[in-house]
Amino acid sequence: MVDEEQTQEQAEEQTADKAGQPTEEQTADKAEQQTEEKPAAEEGPPKPKNTVTIEEAGPCKKKVSIEIPEEAIKMATDEQYKTLRKDALLPGFRKGRAPRRLLEKRFGKDTTEQVKLTLLAEASESALKDNELDTLGEPDIDFEKIEMPEEGPLKFDFEVEVRPEFELPELEGISVTKTTLEVTDEQIDREIERLQRWSGVWTPRKDGSVEPEDQIIANALIKADGIEEQQKLDNIEIHVRQNGFVGEVPVEKLDELLSGAKTGETKQINVDVPKTYFREEYRGKKVEINIDIKDIKWLKPAELDQAFLTRLGMEDENELREKTQDTLQSRLEAQVVTEMSEQIYQYLHDNTKLDLPLDIVAQQATSLLQRQYQNLMMRGLPREQLNEQLEQLQAGSEEQAKKQLKTFFIMDKIADKFDIKVSDEEINGHLAQIAIQRGQRPEKMREDMERDGSLTQFTLEVRQNKCIEKLLETAKITEKKPEKKAKKAEKAKKEAKKSAKKTAAKTAKKAEPKKKTPKKS
Repeated sequence: MVDEEQTQEQAEEQTADKAGQPTEEQTADKAEQQTEEKPAAEEGPPKPKNTVTIEEAGPCKKKVSIEIPEEAIKMATDEQYKTLRKDALLPGFRKGRAPRRLLEKRFGKDTTEQVKLTLLAEASESALKDNELDTLGEPDIDFEKIEMPEEGPLKFDFEVEVRPEFELPELEGISVTKTTLEVTDEQIDREIERLQRWSGVWTPRKDGSVEPEDQIIANALIKADGIEEQQKLDNIEIHVRQNGFVGEVPVEKLDELLSGAKTGETKQINVDVPKTYFREEYRGKKVEINIDIKDIKWLKPAELDQAFLTRLGMEDENELREKTQDTLQSRLEAQVVTEMSEQIYQYLHDNTKLDLPLDIVAQQATSLLQRQYQNLMMRGLPREQLNEQLEQLQAGSEEQAKKQLKTFFIMDKIADKFDIKVSDEEINGHLAQIAIQRGQRPEKMREDMERDGSLTQFTLEVRQNKCIEKLLETAKITEKKPEKKAKKAEKAKKEAKKSAKKTAAKTAKKAEPKKKTPKKS
């Protein structure tokens, strides 16, 4: 069929030559040459404009209807064939000399599709830009379902979500309450005691029995229902806590079950492992544990002596107390700033009315739900139980998504209002502080965050914090003292502390090796 068409085209050219008439190829060449020789001012009629209509389609959603004139379609089609003709190679014709009629027969369907896609993309992009629509994401257009008309204009429409339009509340003079917190001597004492315990040494109890917070060395034999083979663990460390572990088996009230036991004793414990436990082999089963106690140790705090002070880089106890006070004061100040920031956020939420883009809310809620679902599964919650709670989880995820998005839009608008930006240097500075605390290299941390996509969220958080700092500069701050505790509660606390000191003294005395009394000669 193609050979017949080409033969017919060639025959027509030969006939035209004999008659002294120009061939179709010559006519096309001449027309193209004339087009190319036209001065810039005479390049042809301007491209017809599209007709664009914008309608409301729901909260933060616009319906965009576009009509592309028939003349614009013809011009785009002519341009496409002109480009195609330059590169087309057809048998019997030199490159760039194939007649339009033959090109249409050979490439018509593909050319029409390409023209359609080009027109749709250009029209939708210019419609959004010309109408200054602040879109959230790309418009959802199914190009394949839109058909090019044989005649007349090309009509199509689509919906797109846009950034919500709203007014910010008054940002100057926001009422904020600031709690004046001061470090007390009691807090300093507790912090130093914590440092002493942190530097303490596990010391064997001599002639003593197990007490809460002790550590025991033991052999354990674990037998779970439905598992024939018993698990034997030798010389394992067991921390005697309220909720502890023997191997990988969780034991509630472990301190009560082991208190009073002595070295050499064997304690039998029966445990009902929760159905939510992450280890499948123990989940929801009854487990019998036999613990053969080989050694008992207690944590002997470091002495508050010069060696301890030197390890901490302190010259004397006064310097230690001063540094401890500074550290605690910094923590309290950070706590106060957090409380004030929460008040600012609450004010903004309570006094800002805005619609939220429902599609993005749904996407965010789905993402949150998936993370919660995965976290609960990793913690051992069975899939059946998760599915039973799915409706509740979905509701919680949707509320959380709405709150997060509302905060984002509010803080984003505040950042624009005050022209608040975050530089790379600021991000690197914040990352360096976090990296030092975690013992990581800042460069490596940044690379990891860029890879998993969390750097963008981190940058947003830094910008939000700068916005809060800006609002606090002009806030109306009222200072208040922390609420005083009831006298009875304070008295009970003192009594408990006094009792604890006595118990600690007795424990230390019991743990010390007994001195042998020299025999009288």
